[in-house]
Amino acid sequence: MPLSLYNTLSRRKEEFQPVHPPQVGVYLCGPTVYSEAHLGNARGPVVFDVLTRYLRHLGHQVRYVRNITDVGHLESDADAGEDKMEKAARAARIEPMQVAQHYTNRYRQHMLALGCLPPDIEPQASGHIIEQIQVIEEIIANGLAYEVNGSVYFDVPRYNEHERYGKLSNRSIEDQLAGTRANLEGQSEKRSPLDFALWKKAAPEHIMRWPSPWGEGFPGWHLECSAMSRKYLGKLSDIHGGGLDLMFPHHECEIAQSQGSHAHTDEARFWVHNNMITVNGTKMSKSLGNFVLLGDMFQGPTGPLAFGYSPMVVRFFLLQAHYRSPVDVSDDALQAARKGYRKLMNGLRLLDKLAAIEATGEVLETAAQQLLALAAKPAEFLNDDLNTPRALAALFDLLKRFNTLASTPAALAEVGAEALAQAAGTYRTFVQDVLGLRDEPRANAEQLLDLTLGFYSEAKADKAYDKVDQIRAALKGQGIVIKDTKAGVEWAYSEE
Repeated sequence: MPLSLYNTLSRRKEEFQPVHPPQVGVYLCGPTVYSEAHLGNARGPVVFDVLTRYLRHLGHQVRYVRNITDVGHLESDADAGEDKMEKAARAARIEPMQVAQHYTNRYRQHMLALGCLPPDIEPQASGHIIEQIQVIEEIIANGLAYEVNGSVYFDVPRYNEHERYGKLSNRSIEDQLAGTRANLEGQSEKRSPLDFALWKKAAPEHIMRWPSPWGEGFPGWHLECSAMSRKYLGKLSDIHGGGLDLMFPHHECEIAQSQGSHAHTDEARFWVHNNMITVNGTKMSKSLGNFVLLGDMFQGPTGPLAFGYSPMVVRFFLLQAHYRSPVDVSDDALQAARKGYRKLMNGLRLLDKLAAIEATGEVLETAAQQLLALAAKPAEFLNDDLNTPRALAALFDLLKRFNTLASTPAALAEVGAEALAQAAGTYRTFVQDVLGLRDEPRANAEQLLDLTLGFYSEAKADKAYDKVDQIRAALKGQGIVIKDTKAGVEWAYSEE
């Protein structure tokens, strides 16, 4: 069964075929780095990390691009309000690029902690102004954009004469006009309330500005991804995606820009969107006090959560739901995820024990085939629109079989070493390499050291000098020396 993915553009699952096999170009819309990343910012990277890992597992040569938005994202989708970067910079009284760098660093740290491999390319919008200006010039040359007082707007009604603006989100122009909050009053530069900014003229107080053919200004938020995707993945990439909240207007505008430029494509063949996150059944919102920042979540407690949860538990939790389904965050759900994650990790330890067991007896072909059939299930489910919850369930089924084999030597002998090695390799590969779940040290080194020093003191008091010497030697092997002082037992790093 080949890999199939749900394509938002066609609203159906389609067999995945690369544009230029074996190369695959994947683009994920990254964060606007004006504040700390929250749990919602993590779902897309985790989903796309598994997707890129699995594509590589299937033999594709993947170029994965995840951008950083550090300019041009205004507070309102109607091209109004302050730039989010500038607003954060003014509040902190620092340079916007200081804000961008700080939160970019934090975002990268959090993504690595969650087990997300770094993207192959991580372009920043502010570093691609030239490319964005070129796309604007192409759109103007094609008669689909106009300049007013130093700003440039995309002409949606004109574009809609030949293409359908709204085909990704399945919205008609009439519905958009009826539902839009924008109107021509206060936005007299726009010919239509549906038009969106490609370039905005910088007001005198605006800090972030660049020269352009239309005067000093800054690019529109939607333009950035179109320009950077084309630069690094070509005029038509394989997969482009992000959160469901980006489908309209951001991704809709991206398609319009790519069609309106000299590329004349939908920018990507597959548009893939992950669903949103709720907290205890309610939309996550700062105003409701249920906003969950990643850094706080890892430490805990925070907001609606009474405990902290490690990054790998959070990753497992996110993978328990299909990426197109919403995820509800609660302590109960996260504690259940922690149990499931630890069970998978214990499975990795079990495989080492199984490999060491010497089982003798006749190998039964049916027993071996049954084990290999179980081992084939995770791939089968991931091929079905990256169904990670069913893939996890299949891994638990395989683990259940491993537990039976570990406790029943006769059954282990019937399976045979070859089938066991193949199934064990599949388990390791899918848990670690595809789903990206790694073992996290759960022990506190300081607490373990204090406990060991307690044992040392007890052994010394009991004059059990063989144990005293054994503990001293073991700690010295870890680069730690024990010091007996008048104040009690202390430790220090070995300087030898």
